[in-house]
Amino acid sequence: MPKVSSVVVPYAAYLRVYEPLGAFPEPERSHWARYADRPDRPSYQDELRRSLADLLPTPPVAVPVHESSDAFVLEVDGVVCVCPWRTRLRGWQALDGLAEELPPPVLDAVLPPVVRRQAAQDYERWLARNPDARPWIRTATWQVPLNWFVLVSDEERRYDKGTAEVPPVLRYRTSMVQARRRVARALRTLRDTVEEGPLVDGLVDVGRWLEEFHPRALVELDYGGLVHVLPAGELEGDHSAADVAAGIEALRRGDGTAAGEAYGRLVERWRAVRDRRSAN
Repeated sequence: MPKVSSVVVPYAAYLRVYEPLGAFPEPERSHWARYADRPDRPSYQDELRRSLADLLPTPPVAVPVHESSDAFVLEVDGVVCVCPWRTRLRGWQALDGLAEELPPPVLDAVLPPVVRRQAAQDYERWLARNPDARPWIRTATWQVPLNWFVLVSDEERRYDKGTAEVPPVLRYRTSMVQARRRVARALRTLRDTVEEGPLVDGLVDVGRWLEEFHPRALVELDYGGLVHVLPAGELEGDHSAADVAAGIEALRRGDGTAAGEAYGRLVERWRAVRDRRSAN
């Protein structure tokens, strides 16, 4: 049985899309078909270790020099589905928002300005050659964005308590068809009942992202490193997808009281995570 890695940070959650092999053009399709047969495929923790290792050199490697050829693989009902890491692309995109996450002195200490400028220039040149590129993985630190919970239902929730050697897992997995349908229904309700704002904007953004993928793809919401922030009892009782669905349904019925109660449960649950971020 594999041991838990000592690397449990960052406290990040992930939204992943797994596409069937048929969605990839050649020669990429053949590459992933061979890759899926490998017994030594890296794990979620392996991806994290590699990312953190790049920050150790001086100067640090803000973005990998070469794109990753690794992926996460699922087989569902005999269909092999692949979620490419695309670590280099995700690194570039993460740099765009890093200034909003860290104070300037901290940011400069972690990633010197000259390193960030070079990475930005590399990304600009690469994007000019690959204008339609998009990642298969989205990451959120110290939270699960509420709009992500719209994509899944409580019935699709999987919670494993873990052991002394295996960390807990809290994960949802659904079909692309279901995820898109839920986004469309939620947007109709929210636009009819609330003002435009971050929740609607975020849902529009994630809906557009989902449209980029094969209709037979799978969508996975994974709490990732957040399982190390929340106590086991809170993890077991965390039904945030059910609370989001209840709140949207209450809005659809015009029941503001029930919608407020659902929202209150979400705020209370995630306040503890935000408080720990501020104290860190």
